[in-house]
Amino acid sequence: MHLFWYLSVFALLFRTGVLATAFDLLHNYSGLTFFSGWEFYGKWDNLTLGNVTYQTALLATEYQLVSVNEAGNAIIRVDNRTTVSVGERRNSVRLTSSEFYDFGSLWIIDLLHIPYGCSVWPAFWSTAPNWPDGGEIDIIEAINLATSNQMALHTTAGCTHYPQVNQTGYNIDTDCGTGSGCTVGIPANNSYGPGFASVGGGVYATWFDESGIFMWFWSRPDVPDSIANAGANSSMDVSTFGTPTASFPTNTSCNITQFYKPQQLIFDITLCGDWAGVPGIYDSQCYNAGPNHDCYLDCVVGDGSNYDDAYFEVRYVRTYSDRPVTPSTTGDPTTQTSQASPQPHNAAHSTRAEWRWWLGLPIAAICADMLLRLL
Repeated sequence: MHLFWYLSVFALLFRTGVLATAFDLLHNYSGLTFFSGWEFYGKWDNLTLGNVTYQTALLATEYQLVSVNEAGNAIIRVDNRTTVSVGERRNSVRLTSSEFYDFGSLWIIDLLHIPYGCSVWPAFWSTAPNWPDGGEIDIIEAINLATSNQMALHTTAGCTHYPQVNQTGYNIDTDCGTGSGCTVGIPANNSYGPGFASVGGGVYATWFDESGIFMWFWSRPDVPDSIANAGANSSMDVSTFGTPTASFPTNTSCNITQFYKPQQLIFDITLCGDWAGVPGIYDSQCYNAGPNHDCYLDCVVGDGSNYDDAYFEVRYVRTYSDRPVTPSTTGDPTTQTSQASPQPHNAAHSTRAEWRWWLGLPIAAICADMLLRLL
């Protein structure tokens, strides 16, 4: 086990550190076309039992739950204008990308504001159809008045987070097959909530690969130049990102290709539900006054002024691939299609991609990778 893990890390270091891997743009969700390529859920929250109804595209636009502001940033919000009576749900939004992103993809989101406040449960995440088969990746997810974000993987039983990994975050839970998943906390009070907004937001990046799943967070002042100075069509290189905030390398405790399939990206904001509204969690985070408060009655019911801060403000979401890409047939110049996506999760690399990777490695890394394939 230890030999396998050390060899895995050795090979990974060459791929994420020494070897520069170019990622080409697949899709740039930004500006007036930000909401192109997203599907609106249009149902009540029957997934996490929150007290919201996710609106269709038409109604979300009419109710001003989605918009593009004067700065060209996308706004995704909870209704903060309507008075909700007891027994009713508040309107909100859940968006799912039309595209599926396979192994070898990189997702970068630049935000100025993340929803927060009592009862608020926002997330930017990914999953495959038929959850939990195919896995889930939680990139941004926190609740109520939390001051920091946490990242997590959710899988079927059998995947655990090996504790000795190179990451800047701290492990909270290590079993990906449980309700909380294998979770990594971010040791920074500017990764969520008012602290995030006060410094101009920041950037989250996720690399979804056969070698593992790796996530980064940077507050605005710390965003790498390779991202801060990138244009809409620039290529990207993860070797400039530094140590991941959360690192889930493929090893004997979790073979990522066994538990994950091509992913769709998702935004949602729910209220209360089976995390933010759980008695004890909600009470302690919002009132610290014992079990005499009810999330729904305290917050959801009423005029909506509780939700003035319950919105995403997104500069862009950009997706990339390190596999060959071809121009989109949709006519949208900001969109390209990966020749490797979507494919079944156990499909072999294309010959071209495989040889490009092998030829770029020094002999030592090639030997390590050969041993990994044999073990």
